Amino acid sequence: MGTVTTEPNVVSWASILDEPTRLQAERLSRSPVVAGHVALMADAHLGIGATIGSVIPTVDALIPAAVGVDIGCGMIAVRTDLLAADLGLPGISSTDARLASLHARFASAIPAGVGEQHLQATSRALAWLKTVVPPHELGPRQQQTALVQLGTLGAGNHFLEVSLDEDGQVWVVVHSGSRGIGNQLATQHIRTAKTLAKANHVKLEDPDLAYFQAGTPEFEAYVLDMTWAQSYAWENREAMMDRALALLDGLVGRGSELERINCHHNFATPEVHGGRTVWITRKGAIRARNGDMGIIPGSMSTATYIVKGLGNPLSYNSSAHGAGRQLSRGAAKRAFTVESLQGWMVGKVWNSDKPEALLDEHPEAYKDIEQVMKDQADLVQRVAKLTQIVNYKGA
Repeated sequence: MGTVTTEPNVVSWASILDEPTRLQAERLSRSPVVAGHVALMADAHLGIGATIGSVIPTVDALIPAAVGVDIGCGMIAVRTDLLAADLGLPGISSTDARLASLHARFASAIPAGVGEQHLQATSRALAWLKTVVPPHELGPRQQQTALVQLGTLGAGNHFLEVSLDEDGQVWVVVHSGSRGIGNQLATQHIRTAKTLAKANHVKLEDPDLAYFQAGTPEFEAYVLDMTWAQSYAWENREAMMDRALALLDGLVGRGSELERINCHHNFATPEVHGGRTVWITRKGAIRARNGDMGIIPGSMSTATYIVKGLGNPLSYNSSAHGAGRQLSRGAAKRAFTVESLQGWMVGKVWNSDKPEALLDEHPEAYKDIEQVMKDQADLVQRVAKLTQIVNYKGA
């Protein structure tokens, strides 16, 4: 169950919580636009302005840095009708080569890494941008970025995985967001919010908690751009998933989709809580209303959980979005060795030619996903536990 921290306006599910993160959450809860308690998820860790793994209710206001620069980042998972045996598992000597071939196909068809993009816009990207028109005209750089990066993975903790559940069923899982265009739009709005706060002499405990007030042109412009970027992120995941499934089908020779789950974990949306309409910003949290399906990954060598929401009102119908970092990227690179990472990845096909580039994604840089799931037993029900066999990341 959630327990109230020393600050009455924060309710936390995190049994693993460092002092800087706790203090940041308390600072966030004292923002003049926060309307109710801040719900701190079990994966909570230090963010920019707002804590990653927090759920923030606001009335007639939004904090753009709370949504963050990867607007609409989230997960998509598909359960297929394929079984481990269809991939040659277990015990067939050609398995590693076969899965390595699949990894190579992913790398060839789905660009991954900082700034990576398609050589030219796909027909799907062109059609989508004509149908889901941006709220205002994008500049030439933004237009090009949006076109060539739709259907691409990005870097950091974004990934494409093939996994098995405990029954040996094959799943495909993707983690990504709104890529460069979301970052560009978010950065513009965050800068505007800070400029307005300074010009209007708004006192903030942290400049990154600058906000837009409803009824202003800046608020309306941000909502339009944010909503569009969330749609872009959703379509980006859909496009990659469809491509990955086609590649998997091409390798195996058959395969059908049985279930698809797509969910944001960096987003804001108006919802009714406590009898009133508020903006709920989930910064590193998924919506977990009663019956909502969700995806909660651990790290590149630990379990991913498929879950069903329990609709806990104290968390604003939310849950953790993953394991959550316990070491910063810089600290992880200093703390861990290539040999240690290789040890964690034994038995998996991954970007093994670039281990140095993935040290900041070392599994021990993250909290224990099993503890996170225990901490939030009153927020979600476990449906399936997935173990990766192929892990493709931007490196």
